[in-house]
Amino acid sequence: AIPAQKERGKMLPCRLRQGCSLVPRASACVVSGENFLVRPLVQLQHRALSTMDFSSDVLTMENKGNAVAMLRLNRPKALNAVSDDVCRDLVKALQMVDADDAFRAIVLTGSGEKAFAAGADIKEMDSRPDFPTVARMDMLQHWNEISKIRKPVIAAVNGFALGGGCELAMMCDIILASDKAKFGQPEIKLGCIPGMGGTQRLTRAVGKSKAMEWILTGNFFTAEQAEKAGLV
Repeated sequence: AIPAQKERGKMLPCRLRQGCSLVPRASACVVSGENFLVRPLVQLQHRALSTMDFSSDVLTMENKGNAVAMLRLNRPKALNAVSDDVCRDLVKALQMVDADDAFRAIVLTGSGEKAFAAGADIKEMDSRPDFPTVARMDMLQHWNEISKIRKPVIAAVNGFALGGGCELAMMCDIILASDKAKFGQPEIKLGCIPGMGGTQRLTRAVGKSKAMEWILTGNFFTAEQAEKAGLV
């Protein structure tokens, strides 16, 4: 609450401290006693921010109640392949929910029943003309923003989580998998290695030997194998 002089029956502008992390702006609040009642207005603005101001062609956001936000990768025809647009909008949505007091946890999943995310968008990656272009744009750096989210992020995996999709799941704090989930780091079959932190995160999760086996063979593994190894 912010102390202020009373003016009967009037709506007064709220002067929040500059840099306040609770809300980007506040227009007005009702005077009660000797104080402004700021928090109800702040909560209303947070709900509007997360449920009304977000729009994306490749990602949906839903308020599931109980302070849980559901983010869903929405490229089912491409098996939710991870593109630059997906990454940009996902980071934006995660940061928005992270700053919103209305939510305490985030669930990330994929549209359709076939895939959580079946890897990076190879066609988009192949469109880069040469290595200097990739180096200048720092192609994968923006994915690091996902691991900076402070609120718990839960990956709900149903279907394929391969390559970049598996790495995206590992960026989350918890992985929940259905019995139809399939994980894998098959980049070696394209002549490369996991490029979004998979070599480090998978090793920390399942140990060096099992991580080397899965990365060097490119084999898929089931939800049961992932749970036994400690990934799920």
